[in-house]
Amino acid sequence: MVRHIFYLALLATLVLSDSAAAQQPRQARPGSDGVHTDPELRRPIPMHHSVWIEDLTWMEVRDKIHAGMTTAIIPTGGIEQNGPFLTTDKHNVILQATGEAIAKKLGNALIVPIVAYVPEGPVNEIEYPGTLSVSVDTFKRLLADISESLRSQGFRNIILIGDSGGNQQAMADLATELSEQWHGSETQIHHIPEYYNWPDRQQWLRDRGIKEEIQPGWEGLHDEYSATSIIMNIDPEKVRMEQRLEEDLFTIHGVNLAPADETIAIGKELIDWIATVTVNAINESVD
Repeated sequence: MVRHIFYLALLATLVLSDSAAAQQPRQARPGSDGVHTDPELRRPIPMHHSVWIEDLTWMEVRDKIHAGMTTAIIPTGGIEQNGPFLTTDKHNVILQATGEAIAKKLGNALIVPIVAYVPEGPVNEIEYPGTLSVSVDTFKRLLADISESLRSQGFRNIILIGDSGGNQQAMADLATELSEQWHGSETQIHHIPEYYNWPDRQQWLRDRGIKEEIQPGWEGLHDEYSATSIIMNIDPEKVRMEQRLEEDLFTIHGVNLAPADETIAIGKELIDWIATVTVNAINESVD
């Protein structure tokens, strides 16, 4: 009898607790400000025209997707040693130029923020200060979560491009794995290796009279004309132009980078060429 009374009292307590909880305001999810906005709410201001998701409001992203911009580009770069002249974000800066050019040529694409943390070697064996590395598993998990987020929002083609050779295999493997998981889904994922074909970039430069004398062991410099010329279109300080001019070091592998405006012009042409090659490969890959 006492046990029955105890259970009845416990049940009454639980019912009252549930009732009281139901009357409490909904708790915010982790990372949320607790404000719930109708996802179909009308955008009250004119559209901002950028291809970068980070430059858009969520309403602008939503409306661009509804208007047919259903391709999402995930660009991966890196933070690593790039010799004495180029900043550690070399690959990310290049992607600012090439990624935007690719999206604009496609006409139906938006770009997620550049993924800067990539495999650069064992995380506990970093030789050069400033290099930041993650494991291959972490890298793939991050890209998988970003891809799943994009798929849930209505993107139909997800494009993986990487500006560093060390990123390529993990991206290719992930694209294969997610393609299998998403079989029958409306969303496809594609790794585009044609974006990063360094020998072809070198040949493109040679065809224009830029003939670098790259010697064995050049990796210690980790710099070359294509990277420098592209980055100079974004910010010459990223290649330490003024300091190199003062020290008479404004050359790379035997090629003079002065006058700067000529190097910048070639870099601009190279950006357009990379974008064209990549867009052609994307169009061939997408069903």
